[in-house]
Amino acid sequence: MVDVGILGATGAVGQRLVQLLDPHPEFDIATLTASPASTGKTYREAAKWRADTPMPDAVTDIEVVATDPDSISDDVRLLFSSLPSDVGREVEPKLAEAGYVVSSNASNARMAEDVPLVIPEVNPDHLGLIDVQRDERGWDGALLKNPNCSTITMVPTLAALDQFGLDAVRVATLQAVSGAGYSGVTSMEIIDNAIPHIGSEEQKMESESRKLLGTFDGSEIDRHGMDVAASCNRVPTVDGHLENVWAETSDDVTVDEVTAAMSAYPSAAPPPSPERLIHTFTEPDRPQPRLDRNRGDGMAVSAGGFRPTEGRDCRRVRHHRGGGRRAARPRVPPRRARPTARDRRL
Repeated sequence: MVDVGILGATGAVGQRLVQLLDPHPEFDIATLTASPASTGKTYREAAKWRADTPMPDAVTDIEVVATDPDSISDDVRLLFSSLPSDVGREVEPKLAEAGYVVSSNASNARMAEDVPLVIPEVNPDHLGLIDVQRDERGWDGALLKNPNCSTITMVPTLAALDQFGLDAVRVATLQAVSGAGYSGVTSMEIIDNAIPHIGSEEQKMESESRKLLGTFDGSEIDRHGMDVAASCNRVPTVDGHLENVWAETSDDVTVDEVTAAMSAYPSAAPPPSPERLIHTFTEPDRPQPRLDRNRGDGMAVSAGGFRPTEGRDCRRVRHHRGGGRRAARPRVPPRRARPTARDRRL
């Protein structure tokens, strides 16, 4: 077992990480960090538990510590960060410099040239940037990022279609309130309403998608040349992002070919990746957030409503659970990013 830590463990994303990592066959949660108001308390005392399953017994009596290298156990070398971006910007590089591998959900540094932005099933080879990062920054540890929740939802299906030559992508999202965190959207704002702007969400989808589908040449990422435009909307669904995607390919493609490509797209071996990454529907009214968000324990992508528009365009309506592959459940990195002998040095 590998001892791991969770940064920002008392918040919504941190609690999801506790849920995800507690039953993991390779990881043992050894360290939980939080703000100064929570340090010194047990996790049971510090966390106002809001997850949909009981707090795991294994973490209830862990003492919450400060988020700095001096407070984190020497036995821990892999840290999962659910820190807010402003805090992550300051703290995460210090931890990587101290020798920790930091897998972060925070949006800062996602587009940095030497920081891997990774979906394990899509671009695990981008983890080669870790060696570039260490050489350039003089770190023994590393910093890697998972993408924005709406990007994680869309990109696996784009990766399945890239064999046909992706030229352009248009996406309109209907995103659940869970993606904003517990205090992100008030009830008075969202009940009987839809909010047609979500911060910098659109820019994140457009830039992150091109980096994720780019090519790593051993020293840098050559970003994908497709044109991406996004419109992001918050809707009064508790959990489950729905996205309408239009993809234009350079090759002629049929609905049957799209369905086959997505159905055959491989999953990643390490848990908690689902056995089947993309589930496709032939029913015209699927997927739906409430019906399909738990597929693959919330880690699968559900896709359907495929139909051609004009010429080579194929309109794809698809959904993925907001509580799974999204901000509140960051991805566990593949084996290449896990601690090695080199990572265990201080």
